[in-house]
Amino acid sequence: VRHHLGDVVCAIEVVSPGNKAGKLAVREFIAKAVDFLRRGVNLLVIDPFPPGPQDPQTLHKLIWDEFDEGVPFELPADEPLLLASYRAAVPLVEFTPEAFIEPLRAGAELPDMPVWLDADLYVNAPLERTYRAAWEVCPADFRDLVEHEDLPDENVPMR
Repeated sequence: VRHHLGDVVCAIEVVSPGNKAGKLAVREFIAKAVDFLRRGVNLLVIDPFPPGPQDPQTLHKLIWDEFDEGVPFELPADEPLLLASYRAAVPLVEFTPEAFIEPLRAGAELPDMPVWLDADLYVNAPLERTYRAAWEVCPADFRDLVEHEDLPDENVPMR
């Protein structure tokens, strides 16, 4: 998200399986997130995957440890997924960003999340509406791949 003068004011990161594929991938993701926040760029992280071996306490915990290591963080057992909106610290004035965390479970409706434009102003990102609108126009073969983890038989006519 850019300011009308062209500066990036917020980044939106949708975590992919590749971001959690190994130690290097996780380190690169965390480094990028921390770099945004240290440069005063706000950040929204949408992590639709449960913690794994490389992020056992979530990507948020790894990001937050770069600013305030040792702060305990644990997701509720029944809500292993995480959305995190970060309001960046003002460079040279503040050193720790502010985090707005939403744990959720698979299949739950996605809440709107704040996209910070500056230290005092945000707009809500309508995540559920956006997801549903994208799903409605998704080609049938991609929908089958997501729903059934397999492409439809080529001998069967497409729906």
